[in-house]
Amino acid sequence: MKILVAVKRVIDYNVKPRLKADNSDVDLTNLKMAMNPFCEIAVEEAVRLKERGVATELVSVTIGPKAAQEQLRTSLALGIDRAIHIETEEAAQPLDVAKLLKGVVDAEQPQLVILGKQSIDGDNNQTGQMLATLMNVGQGTFASEVAVEGDKVTVTREIDGGLQTVQLNLPAVVTTDLRLNEPRYASLPNIMKAKKKPLETKTPADYGVTLKTYVQQTQVAPPAERQGGVKVDSVATLVDKLKNEAKVI
Repeated sequence: MKILVAVKRVIDYNVKPRLKADNSDVDLTNLKMAMNPFCEIAVEEAVRLKERGVATELVSVTIGPKAAQEQLRTSLALGIDRAIHIETEEAAQPLDVAKLLKGVVDAEQPQLVILGKQSIDGDNNQTGQMLATLMNVGQGTFASEVAVEGDKVTVTREIDGGLQTVQLNLPAVVTTDLRLNEPRYASLPNIMKAKKKPLETKTPADYGVTLKTYVQQTQVAPPAERQGGVKVDSVATLVDKLKNEAKVI
């Protein structure tokens, strides 16, 4: 069984981003970049499936600039067998990402595709669902548990009302949530071995995709600063403030 895992290069979640002077976008100059945390979970789940004897080959793929090969090498150090880099300096929006991944799926014919449910930069939560639609296969989104048996995969999903369990025929698309697993750290020997693992470079044109702009970003602004809290001396005062100032009751 072959598993395809999509990963994305984003700002390290421990770094506080800063804006460009004209507020047009986030300034990425000299910022530490890393693999999207949800993608780390997807990689870990694929590696665990291989360790359990479910998968025989793991392939990772990313779309982005040449520097994104760093995140592919990280996936290889974590246990992925080989990687595909679709190189482009132009930002790809979710629909085009899904189209490119569909091209990789057509070429690789994986039985299972695993993605993070969203990236922490765009937070769109769209690519997995779009890919499943383009593939015309079942999807198990927001997965907190994944079990593969025969030609079916059972996914426990985190939903507003609690948990939902769905069973999908393979091939299928699964998107990972935070509680699915705890990603491992890459060991130094595996980091060294990753340098020798295959990494193939492609372009969007190789898959017949021309990147387009579907949503135009006009401005980026920091979140509003929170107001300082106040102490009250009685329940009556608290109720009065909630009713007349905060207007929540």
